[in-house]
Amino acid sequence: MASQAGERPGLGTSFGEAVYAPVHHESFERASPDPWAELALYYDDARGVAAHAAFLGERLAPLDVATGDGAIAVALVDEAGRTLPGARAGDRTLVVGEAGARYRIVVHDATPARFEIVASVDGLDVIDGRPADPVRRGYIVEPHDTLVIDGFRTSDQGVAAFRFGTVADSYAARTAGDRDVGVVGIAIFAERGAAWRDDEMELRDTANPFPARGYAQPPQ
Repeated sequence: MASQAGERPGLGTSFGEAVYAPVHHESFERASPDPWAELALYYDDARGVAAHAAFLGERLAPLDVATGDGAIAVALVDEAGRTLPGARAGDRTLVVGEAGARYRIVVHDATPARFEIVASVDGLDVIDGRPADPVRRGYIVEPHDTLVIDGFRTSDQGVAAFRFGTVADSYAARTAGDRDVGVVGIAIFAERGAAWRDDEMELRDTANPFPARGYAQPPQ
């Protein structure tokens, strides 16, 4: 079927069915008002991803979902927990979705520290559905643990599942507008007292495993 005039091609994320996904509230003091790291995953159908790469003038390369130094890894996964296919094109991470399919955002913390994760889909905050801003509060991922974000939160007990659909039927198009459809954003905040500061890294990097190296001394 031919697209109607003005209708945008490709995928958006719809406000899907209700999913039981309870949360509880915890305190978290950010080490800085600025994120420790930010990343974006751009999604579309296979043709859209190929067109995006061509627009950037880049060749598609195998997808790498780790961020920064690999301490935090982020991926979009299907209902079975399998990472969605995708590729790298320059500095962009491009993910291939399929119309009608449900997906989740998965954040894995490979460190001994907690982090706060502020996530957005199509420019909307996943917790309150409003235009996204990193200053809002997010989810906490525990040390050496995995955070799964199932959908747009509708209460402390549930969410509306993320499902790929047309841009016109996306939650963003039906609320704030479709300008930012096609991108998942993650802002990562370190916790005060647990951030890896340069002075801490210097101490750890120069730590001496045998600080009292020498020979035995006779007793006094």
